Amino acid sequence: MTRHDKREIASNLLSIGAVFLRPEQPFTWASGIKSPIYCDNRLTLSAPAVRDVIEESLAAVVKEEYPEAQMLMGTSTAGIAHAAITATLLNMPMGYVRGSAKDHGRTNRIEGKMEPGTKVVVIEDLISTGGSCIEVVDALREAGAEVLGIVSIFTYGMKKGIERIAAANTRNTSLSDLDALVAVAEEQKYIAEGWAERILAFRDNPSDESWIK
Repeated sequence: MTRHDKREIASNLLSIGAVFLRPEQPFTWASGIKSPIYCDNRLTLSAPAVRDVIEESLAAVVKEEYPEAQMLMGTSTAGIAHAAITATLLNMPMGYVRGSAKDHGRTNRIEGKMEPGTKVVVIEDLISTGGSCIEVVDALREAGAEVLGIVSIFTYGMKKGIERIAAANTRNTSLSDLDALVAVAEEQKYIAEGWAERILAFRDNPSDESWIK
């Protein structure tokens, strides 16, 4: 298993359009925040060459950073497939955490057999403000898991996300991040000169729309 570097991961994400960089025509997030970037890592699942790089890297990070891990848990829904493939590479059990408990049957929120005390690593596709993955961490802890940490494909590196993860007494390791991505995007001419600074300005203060020109 190979842990590919951040720039290679970024280049792969850009090559299949999993990351869109559009400072001149910002996206609007559900929160109302205007963003020059949109990330859809689900697209990696339908690009086998890129998918192999991603899954090998996720497996390598779990093995290197969390050798004591006993189970992987995917976030619903984007992290489920990545957790399943990574668990297969590592020959480990996996499960996933629903956004909310089922309203029928056994009303499970956590899917997969997980005994109390199990050492778990959460697999996430994207970290922005950190809210959704921390909800998963909290649900696993409430069920008795020992959450070792989070491994994600990409992070924006937003201050709010970093602070939330730290406050939850856990840590995240991402395969790539916004700094690596904008550097590669500029080198490979995905973005015009000067856009990198605007994109990073958004990351550092997303509520300030002065980066929109």
